Amino acid sequence: MADDFYFSELQERHLYDGLEEDVCSGEELLIDGPAGPLEVLTSCPDCYEDTRPIAVICHPHPLYGGSMKNKVVHILSETFNDMGLLSVTFNFRGVGKSEGRFDHGRGETGDMLAVVRYFRERYPRAPLWLAGFSFGAYVAVRGHREAGAERLLLVAPPVNMFDFSDVPTVEVPWMVVQGGRDDITEPRQVSKWVHDQPARPEYRWMADADHFFHGRLNRLRDAVMNRWSGEVAPKEEFGARAGATKR
Repeated sequence: MADDFYFSELQERHLYDGLEEDVCSGEELLIDGPAGPLEVLTSCPDCYEDTRPIAVICHPHPLYGGSMKNKVVHILSETFNDMGLLSVTFNFRGVGKSEGRFDHGRGETGDMLAVVRYFRERYPRAPLWLAGFSFGAYVAVRGHREAGAERLLLVAPPVNMFDFSDVPTVEVPWMVVQGGRDDITEPRQVSKWVHDQPARPEYRWMADADHFFHGRLNRLRDAVMNRWSGEVAPKEEFGARAGATKR
């Protein structure tokens, strides 16, 4: 497949080496997935009410080191916590303690939907927000409609590596963040894809950011906070920790 060929060229240069060992752990779970158990981690804000949204975050490519401990996934989780949301990260099949084998986005979409179903049963009053970074952005947009997401965040969506032509049209408020120095996801193709959408997203272009947002994680956090924090809680209540320095 084309994505396999493309990634083989990048494997030595672009391993997903951005791990965060200080992830705030709420619960560590193993839940039922379509290919076996899925490893899940929840992270809670200081005060969470079960009518506030739950943010499920999808990680980068499993075959190249992508996991729920990726630093972009971590900063998104932390940002959602600062906004008063419960954040949920998980490992796709074949990563960490999650069973199964890589399935080019098809099976991984099923994994994401299994996670969503689990938390909908636990928190039936909570709206769902869905986010993804790189390969995780492809999975998120691919499954967002079936998941019933009310917000969608895509960071560096890999439109040059996967077939985005048949993903569902996004009809909920959504946001795309793309770095201009990204040498994995092609920035110009992302811009074209964004502008071709029937309902355009909020598009945040970071000209000096690379694929992993090295040195730009604060700006990524601020972009999300500035767009959506006012929709869920007063900034003074849930955003107080957002000013802390992030790695």
